[in-house]
Amino acid sequence: MNFAIKFCFFAVKKSIFAVSKLTTVQNQSATLNKEDLLNKTVYSILFSISFAHLLNDLIQAIIPSIYPIIKESYHLTFSQIGLITFAFQFSASIFQPLVGYYTDKNPKPFSQIYGMLFSMAGIISISFANNFYWIIASVVLIGTGSSIFHPESARISNLASGGKRGLAQSIFQVGGNFGTALGPLLVALIVVPNSQKYILWFVIVAALGLLILSKIAFWYKEHLVFRKNKVQPFIDLHNLPKKKVQISIAILLIVIFSKFFYSASLSSYYQFYIIDKFGLTIKQAQFHMFIYLFSYAVGTILGGPLGDKIGRKYVIWLSVFGAFPFALALPYVNLFWTDVLMVVIGIIISSAFPAILVYAQELVPKKLGMVSGLFYGFAFGMGALGSALLGKLADATSIQYVYHVCSFLPLIGIICYFLPNLKKKID
Repeated sequence: MNFAIKFCFFAVKKSIFAVSKLTTVQNQSATLNKEDLLNKTVYSILFSISFAHLLNDLIQAIIPSIYPIIKESYHLTFSQIGLITFAFQFSASIFQPLVGYYTDKNPKPFSQIYGMLFSMAGIISISFANNFYWIIASVVLIGTGSSIFHPESARISNLASGGKRGLAQSIFQVGGNFGTALGPLLVALIVVPNSQKYILWFVIVAALGLLILSKIAFWYKEHLVFRKNKVQPFIDLHNLPKKKVQISIAILLIVIFSKFFYSASLSSYYQFYIIDKFGLTIKQAQFHMFIYLFSYAVGTILGGPLGDKIGRKYVIWLSVFGAFPFALALPYVNLFWTDVLMVVIGIIISSAFPAILVYAQELVPKKLGMVSGLFYGFAFGMGALGSALLGKLADATSIQYVYHVCSFLPLIGIICYFLPNLKKKID
């Protein structure tokens, strides 16, 4: 509990810093001319939306982190665990393209606040949930909040990028990844030693999110006024025919399938895998989960800037297909080498998503919200489908067999060879 108090003070300190920086930006914007405001990389906004992403995804990370607790408390099967993940990720995925499509035409600066309110309601609900169906309803609330948060957040990071789109997406994504990494660690320290009701502590996280997002919303609203009636920048990135663009989008979605289906085996079942294989306790397993998730966050930092520098196609190709030999070796090693391989896999495979998202935005630059929602939604959807099917497979065979099967999924990444080259850098 002392750690939780320290974390809350740390989060408050960070939020105050972010708010003060945003206030400074808002004050300075009155004296900047419009062209400067439109073309400048606004790091205070990028880091603030990244921190909001950290808080949003920390809340999401509560769900898989409590799986061992609720499985034991309510005698759930792996299939039911898979269905809980399916309900969460399906609700987080189905609305995202719709939200993105709608906000492309009708930007809503304050929509993220509504999303965080859904997530807060989900936290409160899951703290008291005492049966399978109540848990399902709770995770759907959190998933709905996530589906509202991501499309507009991706748009904001793009608007604040000043042309450094890969860097901006990495800054945005790494916040979410660090939030996902902190989730199991905080659950291990706050919830596991006490009880399920201690999940209520995470209401503080949602409250901080509301504070940060309210300030970002005012910047976004002002930025939209400045951009009104102006031609969108960074549009002419390719002269590909429409059919080639459609094929490229299809290839990226296949890569998303490979990446997130495999990631589902890690995010939903990794704790069960190492508990079963190495005889660990729940608390020990959550610390090993943190090692993987932290490395996943590190990889995200590298993916966007590297895509800006060498070309996003090569980052996507290497980050998905490059994980294959390490994934193949994972089921055959001891606990030490499992941690080592998980660090390598996390860094390699996580570097893909910022590059994938920016590449897709460059393919369809006039529909940023829709394409962001499509790819976030499809990513969550594949995670949902993967979790449900892998839960069924684990019940029918064993959790270790699941990891033997999933080790071949990164091989699908070889299809990236057929992606066209776009411009490596945005001038």
